[in-house]
Amino acid sequence: MLARRNVRQSRQFQQLWRSFSSYGLHGSREAKQDKRWPGWEVVVGIEVHAQIKSRRKLFSGSLTSQPGEAPNTSVSAFDAAFPGTLPKLNSKCVELAVRTALALNSEVQPRSTFDRKHYFYPDLPAGYQITQRYAPLAKGGFLRLAKQGIPVRITQIQLEQDTAKSTFDARRRESHVDLNRAGSGLMEIVSEPDLRSPEEAGDYIRTLQAVLRSVGSSDGNMEQGSLRCDVNVSVNRTGAPLGTRCEIKNLNSAKFAMMAITSEVFRHIELLESGVPVPQETRGFDEDRAETFKLRSKEDAPDYRYMPDPNLPPLLLTKEYVDRIRRTMPELPDAQRARLLAQGLSPRDADVLMAVDAGREVGFDGEPGRGAVAYFDKLAQGRDPKVAVNWMTHDLLGQLSARKETFGDNPVSVSQLGELIDMVQTGKITGTSGKTILRHMIAHPSDSSPLELATKHSLNAIASDDGVSLRVWCKEAIEALPDVAEAVRKGNPRVLNRLVGSVMQRSRGRADAQSVREMLEAMLMNSP
Repeated sequence: MLARRNVRQSRQFQQLWRSFSSYGLHGSREAKQDKRWPGWEVVVGIEVHAQIKSRRKLFSGSLTSQPGEAPNTSVSAFDAAFPGTLPKLNSKCVELAVRTALALNSEVQPRSTFDRKHYFYPDLPAGYQITQRYAPLAKGGFLRLAKQGIPVRITQIQLEQDTAKSTFDARRRESHVDLNRAGSGLMEIVSEPDLRSPEEAGDYIRTLQAVLRSVGSSDGNMEQGSLRCDVNVSVNRTGAPLGTRCEIKNLNSAKFAMMAITSEVFRHIELLESGVPVPQETRGFDEDRAETFKLRSKEDAPDYRYMPDPNLPPLLLTKEYVDRIRRTMPELPDAQRARLLAQGLSPRDADVLMAVDAGREVGFDGEPGRGAVAYFDKLAQGRDPKVAVNWMTHDLLGQLSARKETFGDNPVSVSQLGELIDMVQTGKITGTSGKTILRHMIAHPSDSSPLELATKHSLNAIASDDGVSLRVWCKEAIEALPDVAEAVRKGNPRVLNRLVGSVMQRSRGRADAQSVREMLEAMLMNSP
């Protein structure tokens, strides 16, 4: 089985590599015309900093901080740069970074090293950041965009430690530093400048988020700061050499990244058309004004005075180690979608399940989170996949959404929903009663089975041979709606649904709608 999978992956790689040629990725990608800026070409590259979903930090034994924790409570002496403290590499962070590299088709390096990147800022206690500039963990690779199908090359993937967090109290006019985040493991994923529009950049960020979540290496929550983007933008006349690039720092959503790129493109064009050269600089993004602003002149490598870290030996990874991780890799989004479609799901249903998974919480240290696709896989075992996905997407997710809850809040177990579906399919309860029971299970979580709830709330289906109860309800509905009944007698069957609905309401959804319809027709057509 493993051999077949390797052959299949090899064929997929060859197919993707051929598509590189069609996009000109052996050299430079062809210019893309955009009606927003005719005659100009936009070139975008993205550096993504993804926080590794590990219980502990990259070089210390302290726990990785979580949102809402009190400041400076998840910090060790090493994180605070106390003299004499030494780093110890977290092997779990390395494993999750290797997973990411394999998912992005990158080549994991057998030997990588750590460097010190020097700069002085309050959020960096040691005065330097440990990173991997010159000998990164992985090189090369590519990511195919989910919506546009464009392959984007990866330059390298490197491990580095996160900085602390600086905040400013405007009322007291004080700055504060929270060291909780200091030392958390990061993966810096650098793309080649293969993107040609804000929309492609947004697609790249969202596709990368899905990949990171699928392999469990990062939860990718941009709003919480566990995934941040630095976007490099340049503009040139079509066919002319590349323009001067500017870097926009710390963008925390795909939407803001697209807005920042658009703003920066128009700024570059305005400068170039007025004959002013674009200065190379680092810029921020004002979300309220949808404009970029200058932070500082762009630094180059000499400004950071990179040097090898003397306290960390080279990281040596054997082929056996990488192959072991490769064998345990979870399913990636492209393969997952293809499998769901092969099970008979519609593209829409597959996209809904995967969209729910795209926002799920990822477990620590690569543990699987509670995903909708995994839930569906268990639910569909021994059942019609189309029936299972309908109950999930239309009823379960629909009722959770009505309560303003997410799938992560779902209290209904797979076994409970599976039993509920089986009861409806076998006629023990009606579909209406099934929806009622599901609503009750969501509102009042418990270990009670759907059968127990149906019995407790008198929602078991009326037996098909129980004509007495059915006849009583039909008679009551006819007496309550005499005009409707008379219209049916005179040959207008379209209004019969009102009578059927009345009977279903009286039976509290326990009656079979088809049996109700047949009983009503018999009573009305045979009566004077």
